[in-house]
Amino acid sequence: MAIIPRKPFSEIESFFEDWFPSFIRNRGQEPFIDVYETDKEIVAEADVPGFDPDRIDISVKNGVLTIRGEREEKKEDDKKNYWRKEIKRDSFERMIRLPSEVNEDSIDAEYDKGALKIKMEKLEEKKPEKKIKIRKA
Repeated sequence: MAIIPRKPFSEIESFFEDWFPSFIRNRGQEPFIDVYETDKEIVAEADVPGFDPDRIDISVKNGVLTIRGEREEKKEDDKKNYWRKEIKRDSFERMIRLPSEVNEDSIDAEYDKGALKIKMEKLEEKKPEKKIKIRKA
């Protein structure tokens, strides 16, 4: 007896795939990102396999880390007889609020085999203003 997987939404997905192909194709395309902090820095790690690091933009503004990436469409080969062509241009954008302020001039990013690692030096926390009590002489 074979087990047939149940796909309750397959007809709906098929409808959207035919009428709105980018809806189905881009669903879940955003990279997974881990953000953690050490004593001196905040580190963000993202899985972005297949993206050229030269086509990934990283910025930090007002305490928000933004990562954008773009992948070019593969050229069609006239010798292949395509009946369906789904590999197209792909892009993503992720914006994440950072847990503390960082030195925007000391951000370092490294790309290795589809893994992007961004290190951001934390700014020293500003100490709250200390009120001085005046003694009476």
